[in-house]
Order: sequence, then structure tokens, then C-alpha cells
Amino acid sequence: MSFHDSTTESPLFATDTSPDAPPEGERWSSWDGAMHGPTPRPDWVITALGAVEEDLGVLKTGKEADVHLIRRWLPDGSHHLALPGQSLDSLLAAKRYRGAENRLFHRDGGYLEGRRVRKSREMRAMARRTEFGRSMIAGQWAAAEFDALGRLWELGLPVPYPVQLNEAEMLMEFVGIGHTAAPRLVQTKPSPELLAELFEQFRQVVLTLAQEGWAHGDLSPYNVLVHDDRLVVIDWPQIVDVVGNPHGFEFLERDVRVMCDWFTRRGLTIDADLLFGDVAAMAAGSGW
Repeated sequence: MSFHDSTTESPLFATDTSPDAPPEGERWSSWDGAMHGPTPRPDWVITALGAVEEDLGVLKTGKEADVHLIRRWLPDGSHHLALPGQSLDSLLAAKRYRGAENRLFHRDGGYLEGRRVRKSREMRAMARRTEFGRSMIAGQWAAAEFDALGRLWELGLPVPYPVQLNEAEMLMEFVGIGHTAAPRLVQTKPSPELLAELFEQFRQVVLTLAQEGWAHGDLSPYNVLVHDDRLVVIDWPQIVDVVGNPHGFEFLERDVRVMCDWFTRRGLTIDADLLFGDVAAMAAGSGW
């Protein structure tokens, strides 16, 4: 995941020249009014409303969302606003889902089959892909990923901590060193010992997910980061209910085989059929 300076002004970070503009930053903290992640929160999460935020640039661009690097900190003179033990300066990853007019819904067809909304009008609009329906789908992606990250974090799985969700922007833990994001698994060349350790981490992830009845749904070496010799799995908006979705076990098998293929090509001897059998049995048992 590379870092690029952003020269395009985001409407969420339009320059504020009013007398009430935040000192040094581009906007006041967006904590107030947002949905918040699970507690207890990590001590690096700044909750003080006197904090300011600055967009440092684009980390990643995608068909459905862009990810920006955000600095949130307390200006001089306002440090007393922080809770005891809380950080005064932190970096966050801001995932901003594209609006209905710019977003490419290349993944929604099969993934949404296990999900429901309460109003029949909304279900029909989503099925017909009307403009309103596309907006509904976009909202479902953002809410689904935020909710999934919260549940997965509570299970102890290696995912970024979800800080907050505010409309189409989700702030979460930035995984990296300094301003440099951790590399994706596909970019790494681990030693044989580390390769075996990373595979065991992956195996534990898919087994734990299956025990809860879930599959990532789009798991690949491109959406797994490696940080301090530890896997961190990202990109969860399409998380699948394996039993509830008619294609659930197909998604589960694809997750397992795509990842196993990468480890095999790097020289690790593994049995993908055996692993898929284990996770499929675990997932089937979760629905009992």
C-alpha cells in the first residue's frame, strides 16, 4: 500500500478560513455525532472534541472507496482535554466510500443475497439498481464493514480497530510505521520460517471466522497486510454469512484456495483440500 500526496481538496476537508476555524488543522475532530467502535478503546484513540484533523494524502485508491491518511491531534493549550493515558497525537486511516454516481458496484450481486433491509421499497430499489437503490447499497457497504470490524476486533482477530463511522467516511487504525503503510502480503518475500508462521496465522483466522459462520468473501494476498511479522486482514464490507447466503460455501472455498495458492507458490507445502474441509465443517456446525 503506497502513500501519495493528495492535491485534490476533499469536500470533507475543505479549507476553513472562518474565525471559528480549527487551529493548525483542516477540520475539528469528527468524533462527535459519529458511530463509535467497541470498548475498551485503544489509548491512541483521541476522543476529545477539541482535537483537530488534517488529511495527509491518499494511501490507496479503489473502485468503491479511497483510503486517506489522517492526523488527529490536540493543539497546544488543549492537552487537558485528553482522557488520562490517552494519546495526544495519532494517525488514522480514513476509508471514504464513493457516492452512487461514481461508485462501481462490481461485487454487490452475490454478497447482498444474505442481507435484508426492513422496507420492501428499499429491497426493490436495491434489486433494480435505481439511483436510490445504489445509494442504499453504498450505505450498506460502509455500515457492514464498520459493524464487521467491531465484531471481529472483539473476537481478537487481526483487523484494524474501527474508530468511528460518519456517513460515508470510516476512520480506523492506521497499520504501518511513520507515514508508510504496512505492505500487502503479495508484496512480501518472507523467509521459510516466517512463511510457515504466517500461514498458521491465516489458518487461525479462517477457522475462527468459520466458527462464527462467516467468510471474508474476497480474501487474497492483496487485502492482507504484514506488520511486525503479523497478518492484518483488511477490506471487510462484503463479509459473508456462510449459511445464510446461498453462495456462502463458494465464497469460503475461494477465500481458502486463493490464499493457499499464494503460500504454495512461495514454496510452502500445504493441503488446501484438508483446510477447506476443516473450515467448511466448522462453518456448517455454526448454523446448528
